[in-house]
Amino acid sequence: MDSFKRFHRLRKNKNLRELVSETRLSISDFVLPYFICEGENKKIPIDSMPGIFRFSVDKLKEEIKNTFYDYGIKAYLFFGAVEKSDSNNINQNAFSENGVVQRAIREIKKIIPDSVLIADVCLCNYKYDGHCCFFKNNESLEIDNDRTIDVLSKIALSYAKAGVDIVAPSAMMDGQVKKIREVLNKNNFQNVAIMSYSAKYASNFYGPFREAANSGFKFGDRKSYQMDYRNSNEALREVESDIKEGADIVMIKPALSYLDIIYRVKQEFNIPVAAYNVSGEYSMIKAASSKGYLDEKEAVLEILTGIKRAGADIIISYWAKDLSKWLEDKNNV
Repeated sequence: MDSFKRFHRLRKNKNLRELVSETRLSISDFVLPYFICEGENKKIPIDSMPGIFRFSVDKLKEEIKNTFYDYGIKAYLFFGAVEKSDSNNINQNAFSENGVVQRAIREIKKIIPDSVLIADVCLCNYKYDGHCCFFKNNESLEIDNDRTIDVLSKIALSYAKAGVDIVAPSAMMDGQVKKIREVLNKNNFQNVAIMSYSAKYASNFYGPFREAANSGFKFGDRKSYQMDYRNSNEALREVESDIKEGADIVMIKPALSYLDIIYRVKQEFNIPVAAYNVSGEYSMIKAASSKGYLDEKEAVLEILTGIKRAGADIIISYWAKDLSKWLEDKNNV
């Protein structure tokens, strides 16, 4: 009874609840993703992700200037959304000095040097079949791991030369972190950090992202190189491997269905843990709230708090701008 009374006393008004709350969101915890397209003066809405756009580099500069100074968001994750190669090679945008991501990094660092820029390192956005790797044989889907990690390291190096702060390999290839770390160090980019998609599950929640990044695959699936959602011990092995290879930050993706993985990784390893609140998680809440089935703000605050409570130090979320406004409103009450 005494315990019941104590908890009741601590919950009886909102300011007292706030005082003793165990988990608090801060905008400094968040990374905002952006999709970068070719051309000029482009801000293209993504149908499956209301409120999210593809930006050309010139428009992205305006957007991030506003986001950095008016919303207080300091960290951004970039994806190229370009025309794909029509062969078993990749669009040169992937590692060209003049690729859209490389140009965006250079231009934004000129105007906001204190921004934290992260670039996704993968092939799916640039390769004709939408897969994250090369195959030795498209019929058997036998992965050409060595060729893939060679190209991934080439992409990572191009981002480092452009001035990126963090490269984020997402292909789930064996040895990708080690290869990228070796190439960066060899070229005197020891200070460029690696945030590895260490436990990236083969998930149905990526659907809207594939529209946004033009990364849908033309055949097969990604289950041979992304993780089985039924497995959790495997995630710890993948994370441990990436840490040994030189990862500075490890990521769990998706977040909402994998809170147990976030928790286990944070408990097991003394390293920053990122969680990706992915496109499908975003779109399903947007769809439900548009029908009046739930309150978007309250649902999102609950979800994001749950991700942080599970142990995420960094949360990548399309709601970062909304969250900034909600937290500001809360602080001004």
